[in-house]
Order: sequence, then structure tokens, then C-alpha cells
Amino acid sequence: MAKLIFFLAVQILLLAVVSSTGDDGENFARTIDRKLLGLHKKEKLTHFKVYWHDILSGPNPTSIMIQPPVKNTSYFGAISMIDNALTARVPMNSTVLGQAQGFYAGAAQKELGFLMAMNFAFKTGKYNGSTITILGRNTALSEVREMPIVGGSGLFRFARGYVEARTKWINLKNGDATVEYSCYVLHY
Repeated sequence: MAKLIFFLAVQILLLAVVSSTGDDGENFARTIDRKLLGLHKKEKLTHFKVYWHDILSGPNPTSIMIQPPVKNTSYFGAISMIDNALTARVPMNSTVLGQAQGFYAGAAQKELGFLMAMNFAFKTGKYNGSTITILGRNTALSEVREMPIVGGSGLFRFARGYVEARTKWINLKNGDATVEYSCYVLHY
């Protein structure tokens, strides 16, 4: 029992000494072993295709303009918040795989160009609970647009890669659109 009391006293003393040393802000980061985060495994390249449904019309739009454009002649300056369905096929009523959540903003004055910042949050199958994060330029009238994947979570932790976006359907009267996203993801 005396040894236990002595051991606890030493631990308390050490804790007091360590906590009383002044932190000058230089010890906030440290190097850790890659294996602790599973980074010793071989990287995988995963490819998948989803269909992004941007619905601006009707009683339940999935894209809402939260900041109008600075001029009526272009989309420049406008910001739209999204919670768009990601489906397995082009039809809106096909299997929902997840949601695209984020925003797009009109970032070009002389063309229809957006800054896209969104997470693809998967809700089914093997990738349920995992996300990829896309941040990049989307010139919406181009046939193919390439944007980078800058990160992810869950099974896509430490992800990087790119997506190719191709418009499959657009309603020019109300702006509703379906876009195919072909995703190439490097992850552990």
C-alpha cells in the first residue's frame, strides 16, 4: 500500500511540474508515426460515378440563392447553398447514394464560371458515413469540367484526386440540371 501511495504522489508531483511550465506556443505540433493513422497501407484508387441533381424550382428546391448577383446580366457575385441528391443513375427517382452539400458562387464576370465548394456525403453501402470534399472552378457551359478533390473523411480520409463533371440534362427555363460526376479518388 505504501508503494501505491508513493507512486501516486510521484505522479501528482510530475503532473504539477509539467502543467506549471509556461507554454510559449511553440509546442503545439509534434511528429507522429504514420502507422497510427493507417498511413502505412498501400493507397487505393477508387472510381465511381454519381449524378448530381440541382433543383431550383418547385416546392422543395435543393439549391437556394442566398446572395443575388451584383448585376442582372451575369451570375457574378451570386451564391447558392445546396443540398443536392447524388443518385446512381440520371433519373431523379433512381437510388440515392448521398447528398452534395455546400455552395457554388458566381466567380467569373465574362463567362458562366463558378467556385464550387461541396462535400459528397455518402449514405449507403460501403461508403456510408464517408465524404469527399471538392473545391474548384466549374465553367458550367464547358462539355467537361475538372475539379480537384481536396480531402475526405471516413474511408476517404486523406483523400485526393479529381472529378470530371458533364451536364446530362438542363431545363433552360427554370435552371434545374442533372450533372454526371465521375470521381477518381486516391485514399488509404
